[in-house]
Amino acid sequence: GQMRKSGEPFIIHPVEVALLLAGLKMDAETVMAGLLHDTVEDTDLTFAEVEAIFGHVVRSIVEGETKVSKLPKLAFSDYADEQAENLRQMFVAMTDDYRIIIVKLADRLHNMRTLRHMKPEKQIKISRETLDIFAPLAHRMGIWQFKSELEDTAFMYLYPHEYKKLNRRLRVHQTKLRETLDQSQEVLRKTLEGDPTLRGKASVQVSGRTKELYSLWHKMNSKGVQNLDHIVDVVALRVILTPNKSAEEAEKGNEADRGVWLCYHVLGLVQHLPGFQPMPTRVKDYISFPKPNGYQSLHTALMLNGQTIEVQIRTSSMHQVAEYGMASHWAYTDSKKRTNADTGLYNTPWLSSIKEWQDDMVCSRDFVDSVRSELLGKRVFVFLRNGKI
Repeated sequence: GQMRKSGEPFIIHPVEVALLLAGLKMDAETVMAGLLHDTVEDTDLTFAEVEAIFGHVVRSIVEGETKVSKLPKLAFSDYADEQAENLRQMFVAMTDDYRIIIVKLADRLHNMRTLRHMKPEKQIKISRETLDIFAPLAHRMGIWQFKSELEDTAFMYLYPHEYKKLNRRLRVHQTKLRETLDQSQEVLRKTLEGDPTLRGKASVQVSGRTKELYSLWHKMNSKGVQNLDHIVDVVALRVILTPNKSAEEAEKGNEADRGVWLCYHVLGLVQHLPGFQPMPTRVKDYISFPKPNGYQSLHTALMLNGQTIEVQIRTSSMHQVAEYGMASHWAYTDSKKRTNADTGLYNTPWLSSIKEWQDDMVCSRDFVDSVRSELLGKRVFVFLRNGKI
């Protein structure tokens, strides 16, 4: 019978969180944990009862997520050491099973979608936490869909004037951007469809997109650029290759390696696309040198009618990781390899390094400093004299 601030029945929120997790193709335990993530905090249900009914895995994710839910309250704590210790517990809980953080990110994303029902000061506080902690976490986990929506929604509440101004500017340019995107997409698709090397070896999908608002605003600010034409990836084309599986390759099995050479072949075709000016200095090879969150792709850029177009080339398995990040490791792992004993599915090298720091460091502040610099990238957190962060 509980209601949310929006006036909706309370059950709507956990159901939406579970749907987001199902959309990431997470396993049944994670989706169940999404449904149950608030039950221990908000009802009389205990962790022991959750375990008895739904099993140990669901209990551990719900318990870990409950620890993580302390995090937003920490930014306003009076005691830095207590704050650091709670953060330490959260990060350590995450190293046991990264699904805890994925549930938390789904929880935060649905809360951001319904933020309009909160008071303005609460909107700003929650949006600041989202931009400082949860969006970088989604980025570090590689869950692009969550990251971009978390950033754009927080941007709208934190910087309403800049958000509206940039939105207006994009709308003014929209016709030109759309024409450029449609024209370049058509030329690229015809070129790839007519290529004899690709024919019979892979199916090719070409799509286009415009850059997310917060990401665009952040790039313009950091580079000191105000002209949209000078931003390389305002519009981008994406080429996704799905290699045809021969019987021999199917036996060898390594999904991630299949089609890599075709990506480099397509890069050569893109650089010589008729009617376009190539920008060879803009080539980035994230296939040979993946980003820390597992992202792999070839990036290059072309010029058409004074507008720069970024082109991203990747295989379908790389695209799965690009869109869903660490969540894709579950969805994309061959079912025969999935066993309850295989806990390695839920771990990565950078999560393992957190465990090592946990063993090495006695002081919570040192531990949290290390995790933040490793986990949340370029953001800087400062401990003030009064103990606040």
